[in-house]
Amino acid sequence: MSQNPPAALLLGDSDTIGIALRTLPAGEVHLGVKLTAEIPAGHKFALRDHAPGETILKYGQAMGEASAAIRAGDHVHSHNAGMGPHGLGPAQSRGQLPPAPERRSFNGILRQDGRIATRNFIGIIASVNCSSTVCNAIARAANERLLPLYPNVDGFVPIVHDQGCGIATGGIGFELLVRVLKGYRDHVNFGGVMLVGLGCEVNQLTLYKRDDWTRARHASFNIQEVGGSRAAVARALEILTPIAEAANRDVRQMQPVSGITLGMQCGGSDGFSGITANPALGVASDLLVAAGGTSILSETPEIYGAEHLLIARASEADGEKLRGMIRWWEEYTQDNGASLDNNPSPGNKRGGITTILEKSLGAVAKGGRAPLAGVYHYAERIGTPGFVYMDSPGYDPVAATGQVAAGANLIAFTTGRGSCFGAHPAPSLKLASNSALWRSMEEDMDLDCGKIVEGRISLPEMGVEIYNKLLDTASGAQSKSELFGYGDAEFVPWRIGAVL
Repeated sequence: MSQNPPAALLLGDSDTIGIALRTLPAGEVHLGVKLTAEIPAGHKFALRDHAPGETILKYGQAMGEASAAIRAGDHVHSHNAGMGPHGLGPAQSRGQLPPAPERRSFNGILRQDGRIATRNFIGIIASVNCSSTVCNAIARAANERLLPLYPNVDGFVPIVHDQGCGIATGGIGFELLVRVLKGYRDHVNFGGVMLVGLGCEVNQLTLYKRDDWTRARHASFNIQEVGGSRAAVARALEILTPIAEAANRDVRQMQPVSGITLGMQCGGSDGFSGITANPALGVASDLLVAAGGTSILSETPEIYGAEHLLIARASEADGEKLRGMIRWWEEYTQDNGASLDNNPSPGNKRGGITTILEKSLGAVAKGGRAPLAGVYHYAERIGTPGFVYMDSPGYDPVAATGQVAAGANLIAFTTGRGSCFGAHPAPSLKLASNSALWRSMEEDMDLDCGKIVEGRISLPEMGVEIYNKLLDTASGAQSKSELFGYGDAEFVPWRIGAVL
């Protein structure tokens, strides 16, 4: 690869802006224009004059419009650009996949029902916030006393939250909570599960009974029925012993990549995310799908303005389902006194992202080029292999919680500003969009995608590197977030509705 990478980049032949790959001083000439101001790395500069109201193009798509007159060479950002009409620009074809990669297996854990796990945790799940402290205490005690006895168990994981009571039993908020908790109860990365309630909550344990092959690996009880908090911890250790013995019998063996379901996230995005980490993850996603696996794209407020690119790759029914989700979000935000163009965040803007349209165009790059095989509601169990879409908020912990509940047993998370994240029971990989972030937060980042703009690796090669890292992690190699201990606090079910 080139040792003298370019200083600026043109992403599409029809684009009206260029991207600074490093901080560019005023007066320099790049992409044929003389800069009128300093352009920070990851930010944009105009390649021609724009009148107020004129569309600005990036990726060959509308990313916003000029809110003031812009001259060629000007810094293009929030001071002179804003939201405009969206969905303008050519859409891709129905989608295409690369040839299947040579590597199509990993060292996974086969469960009795044929599903394949990437980890072998035991979950301690709270039905209500009132049992969360006890669940944490149970997990600590089990990790200290039981875990050393069972070498094939990866750990006892508390799944705790702030919901479960003070909500109506017939509303969408309650339905979402139950769906999420059932998804975690049944998650393939849990070799066993214990649910712990208080006893008087709205979200009763009777909703989570099972009677199948997992019966010997699932248990539940209420704190009020066993004598209190300390008694609950002692009782839990008794119940967990045979569950751990059963889970310990599940060992790693070579399994097909079709057993991997990848949840794809982006957070703390910057101006490089849409040209390095996100499209490189898209390459890896396509390789995974070509090998028989499944990848999930989510965060509906962060595909806004780019949904037409996904709809073009979907069936008519799935395309209309996705349009309906966009309409729901427009109404939902309006009803709550907000709008979808309130995004991006302050950190996104400091990193060079100006509008939600621009952010969305970069975010959908995580989905690669594969056909869209299915569209699902939040935390709905994924039943279709291939590249799929799941509705969710753009808030990363909520989105990832839904993906894990839907079946994701691996997470890939791109970031330009340095998001810190984990998602028990699914191992999470962090992909840095720029090498400066990699160097400053290497203890949190698993891969440096900034090598692309530095000319040290091509985009397709970076995608292959990500794909192999995904398979290594699915085979048991620990991610940086696992090594630090992330995952216990990032379980955040989507809350909709009144707290009563």
